[in-house]
Amino acid sequence: MLSLKMGNVLTLWTFLGILLCINARVDKCGTLLLDGCFCGQQYHDDQIYFIVNCTGLGFRNTDVLKLLPEETEMLVFTGNHISTLPTNLFGEENNLKRLKIIDMSNNGIHDIKGKAFHHVPNVTRLLLNHNNISISSDDEHNFHHPRVFSNLYNLQELHLTNAFQDNTGAALADDLHDIFVNSNLTKLYKLHLEQNEIKGFKDERVFCDLPELHDIYLGDNNIPSLNFDIQCLPKLRYLDLENNNITSFSKKDLATFDRKVPPFRQASLIIDIAGNPFKCGDAVRELYQWLKTTNVTVRHPEKLQCLQTKHGNNYLLNLMTLAETKSAKVSKALKVLLVILVVILVTLICAYVYLKKESVKNRLNPLLEAVTRKVQYTTIESQEV
Repeated sequence: MLSLKMGNVLTLWTFLGILLCINARVDKCGTLLLDGCFCGQQYHDDQIYFIVNCTGLGFRNTDVLKLLPEETEMLVFTGNHISTLPTNLFGEENNLKRLKIIDMSNNGIHDIKGKAFHHVPNVTRLLLNHNNISISSDDEHNFHHPRVFSNLYNLQELHLTNAFQDNTGAALADDLHDIFVNSNLTKLYKLHLEQNEIKGFKDERVFCDLPELHDIYLGDNNIPSLNFDIQCLPKLRYLDLENNNITSFSKKDLATFDRKVPPFRQASLIIDIAGNPFKCGDAVRELYQWLKTTNVTVRHPEKLQCLQTKHGNNYLLNLMTLAETKSAKVSKALKVLLVILVVILVTLICAYVYLKKESVKNRLNPLLEAVTRKVQYTTIESQEV
């Protein structure tokens, strides 16, 4: 009976999918300028969206984005050749009130003008991964627009993985805070900044103007330490620092992590620090001890490694194995020391007895005689019975 019901459900979903595909004709786009784009309803994230998908169609400007159907809920405009996102990217009228998701990844975007995303205030997810966005301090060629994400009042997810021009790590780190402050991203929940060659943050409060931030992804950069403030993020639950350039965490850093979990607050914190070149030494031993006692959840602790230099050669050692090996060596050494101390103690007692044998004998004789008499009396009583 159960298998029959499952079969009926699968048949229903298949039929519904066919109907949706039939409904997704090109004329749903409403203009020949979107010829080649898919316009219609599709499933995404367990929901049905009206999607406009213009992937890999060779568009060289964004003019067609001003002609999107009003019912558009998700835009996929990837794999094209767009160097600039102009002001009012989607037109000067607020016609796209249903638009929730924008994916403009892998377009070669170099410049995003201020107010580019005006008139799409209901967007909750924006993806700009794998582009070539430039942030320049040169006044004549300034591509840094502090209000680049302004008017995205409901934005919850911002994906900027490998989004910026190579070798701009320092400039990017300097300007991110400026962008966050001026864009008013008060509902931002998840922020992806992986693979951007970030070397650190001069302004430790770089994320402090994002009060709803829960997840920060900073993997595959060149960050050397926890050089930014996380205490100002009351809802932080996940911090990705994997594959950076962190050689150690200070006691202050570890204490900072601990203040984000009970008993200091009720929420939990998950961190990922795998793939960092920790140096074998006192700091890594402190890290190992911290791992055993902290309430912070550390992902993949078995993958943590430290770098040891010996005879001019570098060796990567598993942190857990190294710590356990050292602990085993200490335990073995303590056992050996205990045996040696026992042998020494026994030897000293024997030496004392030998040197004082007459005195010891005189003291023990009365005791031995008393024991002997007691044994004799016991034997006599047993025989009488």
